[in-house]
Amino acid sequence: MSQPDTGAEKAAARTGPTVVVAGGGTAGHIEPALALADAVTRLRPEAKVVALGTQRGLETTLVPARGYPLELISPVPLPRKPTTDLLRLPLKVREAVRRTREVLDRVGADVVVGFGGYVSLPAYLAARGRVPIVVHEANKHAGLANKVGARFATKVAVAVPGTPLPGAEVVGIPLRRSITALDRPALRAEARRHFGLDPDAPTVLAFGGSQGARSINTAVSGAAKAFADAGVGVLHAHGPKNTVAVQEFPGRPAYVPVPYLERMDLAYAAADLVLCRSGAMTVAEVSAVGLPAVFVPLPHGNGEQALNAEPAVQAGAALLVPDEKLTPATVAEQIVPLVTDAERLGKMSAAAVGLGHREADEVLATMVLEAGGHGW
Repeated sequence: MSQPDTGAEKAAARTGPTVVVAGGGTAGHIEPALALADAVTRLRPEAKVVALGTQRGLETTLVPARGYPLELISPVPLPRKPTTDLLRLPLKVREAVRRTREVLDRVGADVVVGFGGYVSLPAYLAARGRVPIVVHEANKHAGLANKVGARFATKVAVAVPGTPLPGAEVVGIPLRRSITALDRPALRAEARRHFGLDPDAPTVLAFGGSQGARSINTAVSGAAKAFADAGVGVLHAHGPKNTVAVQEFPGRPAYVPVPYLERMDLAYAAADLVLCRSGAMTVAEVSAVGLPAVFVPLPHGNGEQALNAEPAVQAGAALLVPDEKLTPATVAEQIVPLVTDAERLGKMSAAAVGLGHREADEVLATMVLEAGGHGW
């Protein structure tokens, strides 16, 4: 009876590289990983990309929808404070690392790319000394997993200057080509029809990340009358677990609440102004498409969302409103006058040009292929 091939034998039998991406949990980790996957397969069509994830993350939906195989491992939460979870962590890490090594061997991984989050730590530990590692950090303040991974990575890529990781190279955040190549004016009419929005009215796009944000939901829906009176349309993604009650005003531009935005490209094309959180990926996308923005940083964590918004605010492409100051009155007094001021919006849009790294996906893909021994 023949013996099953080892991961190394499988890799040797292939003509293209196998890249394993680890970026599960939130869209902020998953979308850059998928944008990299798209760039790798665009540059090297014979390449295979496999994603690592957990059962609890959005990757169980997002990864298969993009056509990539998903391998599930146990999540390894990293508690910030001493708790009983911290005492159990070594056992959880060992089991996750064991499972991850099995995956790396079975798929014949040539390189592992981590984007932070629950999945990246076991991926880095499983790959250490076996498979080249590339780390990508989207925030100025690196997370614990990426701090660990950067110690023994072949390459370290970061989104912004000043990120304190050893040997970091600034590449930006990999974004989908549907975003970086988006022609907002050309898609505007189609986008407005898609969402049932007024074809001509100034329009605000409001969202709070993939799960929604209570403060944004409350403030924007509470200002529905102010929007209607000013002739402003609203596209509001409130999150799949949330609902908003919005009064209708016949004859006025539509206020369209939706649980989730499957087509962010059309959402951006439909909008004249965006009101949203300032996660690293969101700021990168909004800047890339040239949308004027009002950023409302998440009030928790280590303040990274405010740091993410800072370059756009300083460039004049965005405003920043602290979460505790976002109310229906604030929206009526600041957001409504802004979205109806075409001249000011034009200046903010122009200021957004050049803020992002539109080629970050292919720059990182080239780095990854070279780290795995499959460069040009």
